[in-house]
Amino acid sequence: MFDTVIRGGRIVDGTGAPAFEGDLGIRDGKIAAVGGKLESGKQEIDAHGALVTPGWVDVHTHFDGQATWDPYLSPSTDHGVTSVVMGNCGVGFAPVKADRRDWLIRVMEGVEDIPGTVLSEGIRWDWETFPEYLDALARMPRALDIGAQIPHSALRTYVMGERGITHDEATPDDIRQMIAAVKEGLKAGALGFSTTRTFIHKYETRKFPPGTFATPDEILGIARAMKEVGHGVFQMTSNHYQMETEFPWLRQIAQDNQLPVAFALVQTDGTVENWKRLLTSLDQAHKDGVPIYGAVAGRPAGILMAWQGSIHPFMAHDVWKQMAALPWEEKLKRLRDPQIRAQLTDMQALLGSAEFDSRLAYLTQSFQKMYALGAEPDYEPPQERSIAAISQRDGRSPLEIAYDMLMEQDGKGIIYFPSFNYAYNDLSQLHTQLQHPSTMMSLADGGAHCGYICDVSMPTYMLTHWVRDRQRGPRLPLEHIVKKQTMDTANIYGMRDRGQLKPGYLADVNIIDFDKLRLPPPYVAFDLPAGGRRLNQTAEGYVATLKRGQIIMQNGKPTGALPGGLVRGPQAKPQSV
Repeated sequence: MFDTVIRGGRIVDGTGAPAFEGDLGIRDGKIAAVGGKLESGKQEIDAHGALVTPGWVDVHTHFDGQATWDPYLSPSTDHGVTSVVMGNCGVGFAPVKADRRDWLIRVMEGVEDIPGTVLSEGIRWDWETFPEYLDALARMPRALDIGAQIPHSALRTYVMGERGITHDEATPDDIRQMIAAVKEGLKAGALGFSTTRTFIHKYETRKFPPGTFATPDEILGIARAMKEVGHGVFQMTSNHYQMETEFPWLRQIAQDNQLPVAFALVQTDGTVENWKRLLTSLDQAHKDGVPIYGAVAGRPAGILMAWQGSIHPFMAHDVWKQMAALPWEEKLKRLRDPQIRAQLTDMQALLGSAEFDSRLAYLTQSFQKMYALGAEPDYEPPQERSIAAISQRDGRSPLEIAYDMLMEQDGKGIIYFPSFNYAYNDLSQLHTQLQHPSTMMSLADGGAHCGYICDVSMPTYMLTHWVRDRQRGPRLPLEHIVKKQTMDTANIYGMRDRGQLKPGYLADVNIIDFDKLRLPPPYVAFDLPAGGRRLNQTAEGYVATLKRGQIIMQNGKPTGALPGGLVRGPQAKPQSV
């Protein structure tokens, strides 16, 4: 007898093979049988008319702090995610000496927009080294599986102290110590190493995380350490417009190590066609058997503007700054005042702000790329619905239109600004990238950008938009999209026990009412430790999510089951926790 039988679903097994109808049998937390009419189970789940897929494997998150207090890593489990990888972009919380804990929080707050008060309140520090961090994560019961990478900023500062923070060149002895710490972390179970070289990542007043300007000796020394241990992904977030110049040395690391290298592959407004040339480079690497991957998103990096968020078109206005710290009800009362509206929509007063510069202008005044998100979020809106287009048609100023959009739903309206991956004003570029054999699903950024981005819902969006609902271009096959975010992501990160619905694999399963699958609009919530704010987005249509055969989410609600744990790299030695 099986422990659980999922009856009569449309099984999409994660391999890319055609979907088929049948039963799924689970025993001892693993898939025991697939297809046909199976014998009875102690528990039976009726999946007739529903999709049955592997649980999603999300490999680009920033739950490094949240993983120490939240067993569900909300809202990832709302979206059918059963495994996550954190420690991306070179930021994280281990290794760390006690006197640098607050500093690591400040870096994470600046780079990933996770409130420092939340992290200070939520994290219970009981580690110094990276192995000790993994052991701390392993001790905590959780609903889903987590894996961690060694972040460059923490590593460099742990070894070099203040010299690491001020970007001094690492000495040979510094590099030797970093190599030793990386080997130690990988042998304990780290899934890889991550670094950042982008100028977008800043903290405090225009400071860059340690490692941003690391020399080739430092980077290549760490990469060689990964080769010696024999596992791990080298993950890098580039200065996007310079990615073509970074590609050769990244390819060399992948070629020398024969271990995966992943870099963020995005389209910016200033590098509209670079992605095509990078795909050509990936074609050649793929042909040569070099394991380098472009980490791509399923939709634009969408900045969400709201009065209660971090970013909106009026954030630099002196009138706004005078009221920004007020309680929400008092702030809303003022925003409803016609006189306040007239002051805030005065463009000349806004441009006269001491803070207003070209960067802030791009971020807050790109009205040709700003849209009302609406009750049914559209992440591929046509240009004629932009604030700029409405302004031209209606003869009103863009600021007046933006103001009215934000005032919808009692002041909780949201403006959508697709920054990266929308230079063509559609998703044709992503349609191409998502089909490439050397791209990987990534960049959902779960746990990060609490005040202005909420792309953690991307796993659900891949099905609703790309498979079912897209109107402005061709769609993609269901089997391909499922494979892209299950077997493919799991295999790249060495988690070869999951991502497929085949006998012997972990029984990580989603049961989805595909016709009812829906993304409600994101909203601002104050549900983090210390009452911290974040943008949140749930999903409708997930009948159940199983982790190791246990139902962890049912109809959007947690069940209380906590069968998840820590995923350690394949070369990790047994740990006594």
